Amino acid sequence: MELKEELLDVAGFEKVIKVTEEETGLVAIIAIHNTTLGPGLGGTRIYPYETFDEALTDALRLSKGMTYKSAMAQVGLGGAKSVIISDQKNKTPEKLKAFGQAVDNLQGNYICAEDVGCTPDDVETILQVTKYGCGVHGLRGSGNPAAFTAHGTYLGVMSVLQELNGSPSLEGKTVAIQGIGSVGKRLAERLFWSGAKLIISDINLDVIRHFAHEFDATIVSPEEILSVECDVLAPCAMGGIINQDSIPKLRCRAIAGAANNQLLKPTDADHLKERGILYAPDFVVNAGGLINVMNELRLEGYNATRARNGIKQIYHQLLQIYEIAQQNEISTHQAAVSLADHRIEKKIGKRTEALCFPFATASK
Repeated sequence: MELKEELLDVAGFEKVIKVTEEETGLVAIIAIHNTTLGPGLGGTRIYPYETFDEALTDALRLSKGMTYKSAMAQVGLGGAKSVIISDQKNKTPEKLKAFGQAVDNLQGNYICAEDVGCTPDDVETILQVTKYGCGVHGLRGSGNPAAFTAHGTYLGVMSVLQELNGSPSLEGKTVAIQGIGSVGKRLAERLFWSGAKLIISDINLDVIRHFAHEFDATIVSPEEILSVECDVLAPCAMGGIINQDSIPKLRCRAIAGAANNQLLKPTDADHLKERGILYAPDFVVNAGGLINVMNELRLEGYNATRARNGIKQIYHQLLQIYEIAQQNEISTHQAAVSLADHRIEKKIGKRTEALCFPFATASK
């Protein structure tokens, strides 16, 4: 294995590495944004990006988002992310192990985990050559964090209703969910049992027909979901969907979803404010998965109850952000970023205890 690592000069980032390995066909990027509060933890996204620049843009945006997510979640971690440019057919064990070697070379400055296209099984393969990972299966770890991400998103939906109505009740409220995947499906179930009316959409409409029947949800096309009339829009797919083209079409009172980087540009939050649409910053709403998976790295090991209880803070954090935004007449996104920047600058929540890495399954 001849791993090649090229440092990329990216302003504002501590380290960005292009990783290639000719024999396995590996092309990957590891982006470490900020480790002031602790080691950078972020998932490994495996996706068939059309160009390297597209992959780099995604890695940088996700990495920076993890810095803010970690600061707001108060988990004593920094922000980082990685992407592997590959489709699922070519996601070989050899390619994953080559990537694992690159992770290992960073000696804990970056900790990988599951993400879009990267399963707990894939993480197990990566952990055959490095100990710096989490999100593993079974009794050793926590597996897929989707249920915890969905729970945090559910609290996010409740928070916008509390802010708008003075009550977090979902009874009779309409929630439109974009993306009925691992997280979106669990969110929809929770909302249904809380009395909400559901509108759902997914790129694969046929797959969600049975789900729609089971939970009395209305199906609309991916093109329609952003413009349906609803109380809350919950983006749970890919990012960049809140932008200058979509904002004029929105007919929701609030946005609270699990997708990363929902705003195409930070200024899009200002346009939402101008339209009177309450935005729950995504990096606060979707921190449930991070809070859950980092519990695997505690000395005493993973505990689901502790992870669940840690996610409760999401609701209260969001109410605090809405108050800051209102008092300062700024967008909720700007309020959240300012609060996170303050914590990073003052090193509030900086990690003082060493992380435990118990998951390596084989020596290099």
